[in-house]
Amino acid sequence: MEPPDRPVPEPAAPAGGMRNVTALGIVSFFTDVSTEMVLGVLPFFIVSTLGASRLLLGTIEGSAELVSYAFRMLSGSWSDKTGRRKVFVLAGYAASTASKPFFAAASSWVDAFLVRSGDRVGKGIRTAPRDALIADSVPESRVGRAFGLHRTIDQLGAIVGPVAAFALLQVVDIRGVFLASLIPGAIAVLVLVFFVKEIAVKSKAGTTMLGNIRVLLKGNRPLLLLLGVAGIFSLGAFNFSFVLLRASDLGVEESFIPLVYAAINVSHAVIGIPSGILADRIGKEKTLIIGYSVFLVSTLLMVMFAGNVLYAYVLAAVFGLYVGISETVQRAVIPRYVPSELRGTAFGLYNLIIGVCFFASNVMFGFLWDSFGLAAAVSYSAAVTMVAISAMGVFLRKYKTQQPI
Repeated sequence: MEPPDRPVPEPAAPAGGMRNVTALGIVSFFTDVSTEMVLGVLPFFIVSTLGASRLLLGTIEGSAELVSYAFRMLSGSWSDKTGRRKVFVLAGYAASTASKPFFAAASSWVDAFLVRSGDRVGKGIRTAPRDALIADSVPESRVGRAFGLHRTIDQLGAIVGPVAAFALLQVVDIRGVFLASLIPGAIAVLVLVFFVKEIAVKSKAGTTMLGNIRVLLKGNRPLLLLLGVAGIFSLGAFNFSFVLLRASDLGVEESFIPLVYAAINVSHAVIGIPSGILADRIGKEKTLIIGYSVFLVSTLLMVMFAGNVLYAYVLAAVFGLYVGISETVQRAVIPRYVPSELRGTAFGLYNLIIGVCFFASNVMFGFLWDSFGLAAAVSYSAAVTMVAISAMGVFLRKYKTQQPI
C-alpha cells in the first residue's frame, strides 16, 4: 500500500472512542504526577547535589530523550506489525513507574543518567503506540480535539506533581520525593490495565520496520517535508531544565523551583484543548506556526528578563504555552498523512527524527551557555526557530489541505 500525495481519508472510528482517550488521559495524569514530582527538582539535584555542569545536564537530558525516541521507532513499528497497541503502552508505563524511585540512590551524575535513561526507555516504548491508539479511537476530523483532551488531562498531573514535590520538600529531602513518586505511577498502571480498551487495526504481520518505513515514505512528499520541518525546529528547541536553571539565576530559591515548573505545566494544561480545537478549525500546520512563534518569544525572554523573581514565573508560563501547543498539534498532524495501519511507524519515525535533533540542540545550548554565555545560546536557538517558521510557511503554500468539516 503506497501512501497518497494528499491527506488520507479516515473511516468512522469506533463508538465511544473519546472515552478511551479520556481513560488514556487519566493514565497519563497519574504518570505525570509521578514524573513531574521528580523532574521539578531533578535539574537542580544533578547540578547542585551531584556537581554536573550545564553542558553535562544538557547532555544527560538530550541523551535520555534520544534513547526514548529510538524506542518509539521500534515500539511503533512493532505495534503496526502485531496490530496491537495496548500491550506496548502497558509495558512502557510499567517500566517508567519502576525506574524513577532509583534516583533516591544516585550518588553521581552517571547514576542519574542511567536512571533517567531507564525512565525514558519506558516512555519510548509507550509513546508511539499510545498516540496511534488515540488516533485510532476517533475520526480524523476530531483528532485535534482528542490529542488536546489527552494533553490537558496529562498536564493536570504535571501541575499536581511539582506542587506535591514542593509540599514534600517541606518535610523530606529530594531523595524522599523520588521515593514517593512510585505511588501515583502504580495507580496509573492499574487504570491502564482495567479501563483502557484495545482498538482493532489491520495487522502488518510479515513486514519489517524498514519495510514499513519504505512504504510509509514512498511518494509521500508532504510527510517527508513535515518531518523535515519538525527536525529543523527541534534543532533549536531546548529542554525545560534550562528554564528552571534560569529561574534560579533570577533569584528563585531551591525549594520554590518546583513551583516554577508548575507554572510551565499550568499554561501547558490551559492551552491543550484550545490548541487542539483551533488546529481542527484553521489547520494543524497553521497552528504549529503559532506554537513555534511562542517558543521564539520564550527564548528571547530568557535574556530579556533580569533582576526580578516574578519574571521566572512569566518566562515559565510562556514556555508552557509553547509546549502545550506544539506537543498537541505536532502529534495531531501526523495521522492526516498516513494510513491507519502505519500510524505506529509514522509516530515512531517522527519521534526518532525530533529526538536526534533535540539531543543535538540541548548539547549545543548547554555548551554555548557554559562557554559563551546565555545570549549566545539564545541567539542560536532563535535563529534556528525562525528557519523552522519559514519552512512551515513554505509547506503551507505548497500543500494547502482542505480542513475537515
